[in-house]
Amino acid sequence: QVQLVESGGGLVQAGGSLRLSCAASRSILSIGFMGWYRQAPGKQRELVAKISSVGSTNYADSSVKGRFTISRDNAKNTVYLQMNSLKPEDTAVYYCNALGYRFDSWGQGTQVTVSS
Repeated sequence: QVQLVESGGGLVQAGGSLRLSCAASRSILSIGFMGWYRQAPGKQRELVAKISSVGSTNYADSSVKGRFTISRDNAKNTVYLQMNSLKPEDTAVYYCNALGYRFDSWGQGTQVTVSS
């Protein structure tokens, strides 16, 4: 298991940027996938982006590709989500996820609100 703590959310105007951080309680070197998900009011939680233990990235759909970048710093046990050109439809609670051998851990989430 691993505990995850997200930070970096907040209120930003459309077109602005935020960087989310996900700090893990232990080394993430051996964790298969680290990911960011989001859940908007009244909607299901959805994948935003994920990154493998060897750094391969995958973005859920074209709405975030080119605007969001997921990265990991293994030395700091931290995963980041750089979000640029934010839109009101990006408003959601963003959750960090760690998918490893026999565990699937979630953080508490961080609110991102984009005003028009």
